[in-house]
Amino acid sequence: MEAWATGLITLACVLGGALLGLKLQQVLPEHHLDARSQDVVKLVAGLLATLSALVLGLLIASSKSTFDSLGEDFKQSATKVIVADRMLGEYGPETIEARRLLKQSYSERIARLFGDQSVSGDVRRVEPAAASLEAFHRSMRSLAPSTDRQRAIVEKVQQLVDDVTATRWHAFEEATSTTPPVFLAVLVSWLVMMFASFGLFAPRHGTAVAALFCGSLAVATSIFLIEEMNRPFGGLIAIPSQPMRDALSVLGR
Repeated sequence: MEAWATGLITLACVLGGALLGLKLQQVLPEHHLDARSQDVVKLVAGLLATLSALVLGLLIASSKSTFDSLGEDFKQSATKVIVADRMLGEYGPETIEARRLLKQSYSERIARLFGDQSVSGDVRRVEPAAASLEAFHRSMRSLAPSTDRQRAIVEKVQQLVDDVTATRWHAFEEATSTTPPVFLAVLVSWLVMMFASFGLFAPRHGTAVAALFCGSLAVATSIFLIEEMNRPFGGLIAIPSQPMRDALSVLGR
């Protein structure tokens, strides 16, 4: 499910809980709404608020940490690709084809990751493309280094390219891992109960309803942020592609 749809469903559920609380004011007997009842409800609401705030904070921190980590990994990958290209240039003119294939493979990778936002929900586009990588590796195997320096360059380039591929596989795994639906359902149920308790003793006028709406919107947008950062290659919050495009612009020179 898309992040915006999850956020809207959360908003509808939480706001519905608040309106349900307002409605219950009219149907519950007076002794259910006395001061002692209010104290008990407030205690439970405080417990739910603490649990929800703790879980939401941990989820946002975890999603942001993963998002930032992937962004840094791709920046480092861009640096490694540039270094590999420069080392191939140092090897000699025999690596012209390997450098061309390296640039082609990297260009295809960028296009697949960031080119078509309409397929942002398809995590298969994050998977490393085997064909272009195989062509590059075949070109590397065709080299016949004659000096220790050339052999060292070949080994280092292979290591750098393997590191870049490992980063891509790591991104593929991260892109396929989302918040479990049951976990979200339990969290939203806590929020619904909490806002129902808010509405139960809220005054029935526009200011109170507006406040409940703003609170519902706040928790819904927090869920939206979590789901958006769990999809780092599409949507409103995405890993910037500029470092990779900058690296591509200097390859082969």
